[in-house]
Amino acid sequence: MRTLMLFIVLGCCLSSAQAADVRCGWLENPTPANWWLVDKDGAWTLSTQGSTQAKGMDLIPDLTEREFVRTNGNYGYACACLTTEVNLKQKRVTRILTARQLPLSRCRADKRLPKP
Repeated sequence: MRTLMLFIVLGCCLSSAQAADVRCGWLENPTPANWWLVDKDGAWTLSTQGSTQAKGMDLIPDLTEREFVRTNGNYGYACACLTTEVNLKQKRVTRILTARQLPLSRCRADKRLPKP
């Protein structure tokens, strides 16, 4: 009986675990504390001003040091790949595991991405 209970508990825990996804696209930061990633599957919210933000936001490098398009003072967008955990229903990134900036040409060449 104890073995059966252990399998039930483990099964519940494993089924609620999230798999990490690598998502690449436009990493947009148009205004303070507002961030989203637009990839082939749509727009994924990382952070909104006055609300919760994804864990691991500090892993995003300073995008302005490399290829970055300014659209509003110090704010704008870049091309990046993030390894994430997401809430599919809400299209929200809940955790960032890794973040890597890419050349703008990579996103510009991807026909599956909308223009930023």
